[in-house]
Amino acid sequence: MSSKALRMSTLFLRTLREDPADADVDSAKLLQRAGYIRKAAPGIWTWLPLGLRVLDKIEGIIREEINGIGAQEVHFPALLPREPYEATHRWEEYGENIFRLKDRHGADYLLAPTHEEMFTLLVKDMYSSYKDLPVTLYQIQTKYRDEFRPRAGLIRGREFIMKDAYSFTVDEEGMRKAYMDERGAYERIFTRLDLKYVPVFAMSGPMGGSASEEFLAPMPIGEDTFALAPSGKAWNVEALTTPEPPVEDYSDTPAAEKVPTPDAMSIDNMVARANADHPRSDGRQWQASDILKNVVIAVKHPEDADHDKPWRELVVVGVPGDRVVDMKRLEAQFTPAEIEEATEDDLKAHPELVRGYIGPMALGPQAAARGVEHPIRYFVDAHIAHGSAWFTGADEHEVDYYNLVYGRDFTADGTVEAVEVRHGDMSPDGSGPLSFERGVEIGQVFQLGLKYSNALGLKVLDQNGKAVPVWMGCYGIGVSRVLACVAETHHDDKGLAWPAVIAPAQVHVLATGKNAEAFDAAEKLVAELEDRGIEVLYDDRKKVSPGVKFKDAELIGVPLVAVVGRDTVNNGTIEVRDRDGSNSEAVAVDAAAQTIADRLAALLDK
Repeated sequence: MSSKALRMSTLFLRTLREDPADADVDSAKLLQRAGYIRKAAPGIWTWLPLGLRVLDKIEGIIREEINGIGAQEVHFPALLPREPYEATHRWEEYGENIFRLKDRHGADYLLAPTHEEMFTLLVKDMYSSYKDLPVTLYQIQTKYRDEFRPRAGLIRGREFIMKDAYSFTVDEEGMRKAYMDERGAYERIFTRLDLKYVPVFAMSGPMGGSASEEFLAPMPIGEDTFALAPSGKAWNVEALTTPEPPVEDYSDTPAAEKVPTPDAMSIDNMVARANADHPRSDGRQWQASDILKNVVIAVKHPEDADHDKPWRELVVVGVPGDRVVDMKRLEAQFTPAEIEEATEDDLKAHPELVRGYIGPMALGPQAAARGVEHPIRYFVDAHIAHGSAWFTGADEHEVDYYNLVYGRDFTADGTVEAVEVRHGDMSPDGSGPLSFERGVEIGQVFQLGLKYSNALGLKVLDQNGKAVPVWMGCYGIGVSRVLACVAETHHDDKGLAWPAVIAPAQVHVLATGKNAEAFDAAEKLVAELEDRGIEVLYDDRKKVSPGVKFKDAELIGVPLVAVVGRDTVNNGTIEVRDRDGSNSEAVAVDAAAQTIADRLAALLDK
């Protein structure tokens, strides 16, 4: 970056004293007030000179680290044809989250949300032998997603800047090595940016693949909740797995029986009715945790090999009555399908589903055993232990089952993670109870495996001359989101406070007062700093009060501030201080440049 000073008298900049009315997080407020970005439309932002300087520095750090592991940079168009995305089914899987459009000839295009297909086809076009591999390609490119409700400024927008990289190897071992190389580069990038992060085990989602980790920046405004184990491992809640509960001994459990339970369509009414009419033999009160609640879900599948268009399926999921269904966690079990609660029309089409009294005996394996063709599939939540006894619906109006035992009286088509995770739940690694924090996703790494190479026919000849599919990995960083997260975590009540490594300038020189001698001294200091290659933001405005200059300096957030003014004229000193006003010292005019250089070096070495 050039060491030519930015002069505020000519800089394209207007600071704001008040927060924008529609800014909902600190980073959005301060980036607009300090003149880094301006809103063009919901979720769409214009980058101003100061913002671009910070963005360029973040991209520079990313390039250094990614180039350092041997990756090579390319650049794809953002406007892409439909066909590659149809081959991988993502034209449908992305649903309403992508921008689709037609050209004047009626051909379908999209604005790329990610570029897996294009990277895959590029390598397919150019490489054909195992000798060409491994190779990792990346780009820093604008992406587009049709967010239903853009929020938090740059953190969740419709247009955003992303670094995406893709590794191509001849075998799975090579893919895992590339994955770890990229993962290590991410850790170095976020450390250099002074951005706290937590690697979190995650679901692959529409990306596909066998393994994935998210890098989350912990902060209260985060949309992602992640779970922390005492071991230090962390999981995205959607990826959290429940340790298998111990098998329960049901040898003394009486045979299941149907009992009348009028006015017991809700969990509370079921508990009240049970305690009033059917007290337990062990003297304990019935609780919501004794009830097996059966929830009807509509699964909206994309078209597949057996269906030439998207299709809808009803499933029922049994969960403990004291637990709340987590639709995002449950949806992750059915990816790439989407889910929603069943509608009235869904229930009317299936008379075996008796509202308020749905039980497992009319579903899944139980129905199949009675000869029912294509019964509704039945799943149980992972907290349902084999051998556990339940109070649940009997598929008849105002009738329930007591002592219905999982594994004795009914089974399921599968086990799913369906309910909200709670504080105190056991961690997947068994190290102890979980705690929870919120964070913003700043990066994610995937072991894609063979999904895209198989879908798009990417093969190379191996050492024996046999055509084999290429193993792939995918690695993304939300560049513009990272900038917002640094702003979110590096500010105070006065303004931004950038780390020196990415600040738009390294020192903010303020010429204050009306004395020409002070402005002359400031010009001399700026020239000395330029000669040293130090990046300067120089407030040379002559008709602006010192108070306004100080407020702008605090708002803009350059890490070092040098004040040239009355003390310079009277005492021959320049005040050098940190952005927050701390570590202030008065230094001789002739020593100011060296003092700034030394303090800057210390900041950059942190």
